[in-house]
Amino acid sequence: MSFVLLDQPRPHVTLVTLNRPERMNAMAFDVMVPFREALEEIGRDNGTRVVVVTGAGRGFCSGADLESPGRVPGVDGLTVPTIALRSMELLDDVIRALRRLHQPVIGAVNGPAIGGGLCLALATDIRLASDTALFRAAGINNGLTAGELGLSYLLPRAIGASRAFEIMLSGRDVDAAEAERVGLVSRTVPGDKLLDTAYELAERIAAFSRPGVELTKRMLWSGLDAASLESHMGHEGLGQLFVRLTTRNFEEAIQARKEGRPPEFRD
Repeated sequence: MSFVLLDQPRPHVTLVTLNRPERMNAMAFDVMVPFREALEEIGRDNGTRVVVVTGAGRGFCSGADLESPGRVPGVDGLTVPTIALRSMELLDDVIRALRRLHQPVIGAVNGPAIGGGLCLALATDIRLASDTALFRAAGINNGLTAGELGLSYLLPRAIGASRAFEIMLSGRDVDAAEAERVGLVSRTVPGDKLLDTAYELAERIAAFSRPGVELTKRMLWSGLDAASLESHMGHEGLGQLFVRLTTRNFEEAIQARKEGRPPEFRD
């Protein structure tokens, strides 16, 4: 059985499903290695304009698999400390792969996103949640730190420092309603409408300019890393000029409004 499923439910939309429901799609290496490879494959697929990531069954991702973690590839002959470093690097690469994708990624969080699963959700560009979703920074509950896979970087930027400190230090559950209220997710919808809601959003995004969408994603992530407003505005300006001067998108948008039709961006 494949632990990662790929499907194309709508034109230009690729659905990636973590498929180990009996383990709540935990981050075993048998799941994360093919997941990273699938993301890299999708990044090379020019027919995909938007990616949706979800989990099979009743969970999104339950974090580290403490009972059946799978085998880390390429560690034969290494000692335990080095294996640990390679293991963490492999999981970090999954987070980086989501961020590096040309296409926007919508996280359709269908159930618990715990520990590394919360990190995985935060690495997506847009998060939608079912009403049964919950989020937990579980490391602190296991006698470890709550910071892993970028969580202490991404969570404060998503919901603010005070809330991030409180959630990470308390290890408590954040339900779907609170997640929407504090901005951890964009929207909470009934579980049976989650994927359709994600697809509708994906189709709206896919209808826009390809470089316009990709550069907008880049600029948003760059803004989170920016050292100053001044430097970031320079990057934004170059991106805007690039699309304006190398396409006819602006002219097409104006003409489409005059004619009362949706614009057709051909880039």
